[in-house]
Amino acid sequence: MYSLVFYVPESHLESVKQAVFSAGAGSMGNYDSCCWQVKGQGQFRPTKGATPFLGQVDELESVDEYRVEMVVGDYVKASVLAALLLAHPYEEVAYHFIPIQC
Repeated sequence: MYSLVFYVPESHLESVKQAVFSAGAGSMGNYDSCCWQVKGQGQFRPTKGATPFLGQVDELESVDEYRVEMVVGDYVKASVLAALLLAHPYEEVAYHFIPIQC
């Protein structure tokens, strides 16, 4: 079992969550679509060669983003990651899987 953590702009929060839920993330016992989320500020600077969804190359950008956390079973990890990368608007998606014990 893993805890998936990812950061997503507010504009794409619901569509990205739905994509990873549909791939099997966020299921616990008799519940599905389970997650925890908190709003914050993301910051980045696209460098030469980047094709940013937001911002301009060589300019510092700040954006309202959500940190989203949910459980992911080992058996759906690959499909959840594929769904996350496909649904997310960013060229470089910030995410991590943390092994957990239940």
